[in-house]
Amino acid sequence: MKKVLSIALVSATVLSAISATAKTAQAAVSIDSNHVQVEAGDTYKSIAANNGVTIAELEQANGREVGGFDLIFPGETVTLPGATQTQAQSTPVADTTATTEDTSYQAPQQDTTTQTTTAQDTTSQVATTQSATQTQTTSTTGTSQGTFKISFYDPAVLGSNMGYSGVAANLSVFPKGTTLKITLSDGTVLIRTVNDTGTFAYSNPNQLDVAMPNNQIPSYGVTTASVEVL
Repeated sequence: MKKVLSIALVSATVLSAISATAKTAQAAVSIDSNHVQVEAGDTYKSIAANNGVTIAELEQANGREVGGFDLIFPGETVTLPGATQTQAQSTPVADTTATTEDTSYQAPQQDTTTQTTTAQDTTSQVATTQSATQTQTTSTTGTSQGTFKISFYDPAVLGSNMGYSGVAANLSVFPKGTTLKITLSDGTVLIRTVNDTGTFAYSNPNQLDVAMPNNQIPSYGVTTASVEVL
């Protein structure tokens, strides 16, 4: 009889413990809609069941190993899976609209006066180069034509585009296309091709009018030179 009573007492004690556990397993205190505070007797299983989520989801929401040993203590705060989703949804989306910057290049307006001056400078440089080429001393010899009176003129000043490689002569003496070697009295040698006849040369068969930029015309203006036909 005593044995039967002992068994009944033990059974009653176990049932009381199970009942207490069942009651405390649901005792987690809700802090807000996304967090609960652990009470004595709580487990991840009981918290998951009470909040309609799986143990794995609860473990993931709290950074624990899925399927691992979930040791929790009274007073600890457990995050519910819904909190992670809510945070993800409430995170403001950065404005990815790129600000369009006007990167179109606008060429600076150039002063037309500067352009004109540059063009004139370029023309002068070309003329100078041509003249320098023509005035280089050369050892080429031709048929001597004697001594001629030499004057100079700038075709550009007269509005002509004939350039500086020519010389105006009396065409009855030197036909157009005749190449002349003109050695000035100071030793400068000019190679020029007859391409025109000027007023002075036309009226004086022994005069040549040499094309040359104004800035290179000798200060003496008129001189003499020995002339050869090449």
